Amino acid sequence: MIKTQFTLLAFLLITCSIWSQNRYKDTIFSSIQKRTFNYADTLLLDFYDSKSDIKKMRPLVILVHGGGFVAGQRNGGDEKGLSTILAKRGYAVASINYRLTLKGKSFGCDCQTDIKMNTYVQAVEDVIKSIYYLTTYDTTFKVDPNKIILIGSSAGAETILNTIIMKNNYLFQHIKYPNTKVIGAVSFAGATINSDYLTQENLVPMLFFHGQLDNKIPFGIASHHYCPSNSNGYLILDGPKKITNRIKELDGSYIVNIDPDGGHEWASLGYKFTDKIIDFLYLNVLNKEPIQDTQVVNYPFLKL
Repeated sequence: MIKTQFTLLAFLLITCSIWSQNRYKDTIFSSIQKRTFNYADTLLLDFYDSKSDIKKMRPLVILVHGGGFVAGQRNGGDEKGLSTILAKRGYAVASINYRLTLKGKSFGCDCQTDIKMNTYVQAVEDVIKSIYYLTTYDTTFKVDPNKIILIGSSAGAETILNTIIMKNNYLFQHIKYPNTKVIGAVSFAGATINSDYLTQENLVPMLFFHGQLDNKIPFGIASHHYCPSNSNGYLILDGPKKITNRIKELDGSYIVNIDPDGGHEWASLGYKFTDKIIDFLYLNVLNKEPIQDTQVVNYPFLKL
């Protein structure tokens, strides 16, 4: 009897503590569990949440690591850190692996354009597989299929932006998107193949971190890795400047954090701005507060 009363009291204290804070903005859980699942073929994801979370329909954050499609991992320090921070605020978070189709090869100017395109398509296929897995097995993950947020770094940022924007491009139309809804995106040094495919149908609030001098993934419009037009790997990409111009045309929401002197190191530096990420997700994604803003960030002491 005493044990039962103690358990009930502990449950009430936890519940009251959560109710007294703003879920998704404040830290409401002190302890987070990480479980690993095989979501497709040999691909794994790490799922972060709290054992004590009683909410059944939680926003799902899917984190896609960088590495130029030749390297990278779901459980690096940056990925684990951001996943834990978001899970402590009540999100369900999955950090995923995807096919590194160019492992041991080049993704530079000597990599043929059609191979680059196929690499982008396959990465999007894997993100969609992870969404299907996480939203189908809802008794395990307890996520809201209509509140999915995508976060990516470098190649992962390209992947999440292509997942959202390129859905109706002929190269991506074979991908069977599940009956779910992406409601926001965060890009660390990312770009997309063609922002003209962004429409009212797939428009979501987007948060960008990018160095204006990035020599791999452009801030504006330029070729991937700035490859010359006569190279095998010539492929034009639309960076945050072009994407946000399109978002403006559609009257959508965005924040661009730009470092005028920064380069591709923002693929990692973006992870350090957790306050900006948390505020954007809470205010502009979940609570749908409209915003169109460009902010200058320049922290040389943070650069790698």
